[in-house]
Amino acid sequence: MSIEILRYTAFASEPGGGNPAGIVLDAAGLSDDEMQAIARDVAYPETAFVVGQTPAGPHVRYFSPGAEVPFCGHATIATAVVLAERDGLGRRVFTTAAGEVALDATTAPDGTVQVAMTSVQPTTRSLDPDLRDRLFALLGLTSDDLAEGFPVLESFAGNWHPVLVLADEDLFHQFRFAPAPLADLMLEAGWSGTVTVLHRTAPLEYDARNLFPVGRITEDPATGSAAASTGAYLREVGAVGAGDRVVIRQGRHVGRPSVLLVDVPATGGITVTGGATPIR
Repeated sequence: MSIEILRYTAFASEPGGGNPAGIVLDAAGLSDDEMQAIARDVAYPETAFVVGQTPAGPHVRYFSPGAEVPFCGHATIATAVVLAERDGLGRRVFTTAAGEVALDATTAPDGTVQVAMTSVQPTTRSLDPDLRDRLFALLGLTSDDLAEGFPVLESFAGNWHPVLVLADEDLFHQFRFAPAPLADLMLEAGWSGTVTVLHRTAPLEYDARNLFPVGRITEDPATGSAAASTGAYLREVGAVGAGDRVVIRQGRHVGRPSVLLVDVPATGGITVTGGATPIR
């Protein structure tokens, strides 16, 4: 059976930037093992598989090279762009393992397709102190390195992400970690997404490093689920107001600069906006 595998990059802020995703639009006949093998061969952070249709819209599953993940934001944006290019702009709802995700495809000022992705209902919770201390140790950080008013929380908008906001810019750019021990901790904690580390550069602007050794890469270039979780986190700690737009810059540390636009309503899902282009 011949399978068409599309390759797009999402959220790029310049040529060569963004996060690459594989896309398989007709995956209804594929087994789990076959989808996992394709994701491993594609070797991008995630590959999205449209495995059928529900009354709401496409049913999508996501695989990293190592395992299935409940949700992937950048691959969702890329898949929505492809469907808009082929079938037209408008609203679609993806059914995922994390829940239903609404996507509105419109035309950007430069004529390309942009997609506003509204997450499932987000939530936050306190991080177990033992997990927190072990995470700090693996990253070479302490509680004194956190920015004032930004406690460590776990945040969910499709995947669970621990969120840390560092006060010092140099420390944010320079901290190091060993991937294997961090991956082990992430698996133990149930963090199928990334470890999200932020530094605030302006009241509504953040640099982000999203650590993803559990997905067999060190850092993710652009993470839609983490951006939505960040919006939920910032709303929870009172760092944004209803209707604010947050700009997240990511990918610099892995040579793939990216920008994610995050709109935070008073309640409900967080909206992340971006585009995607083919990888030639």
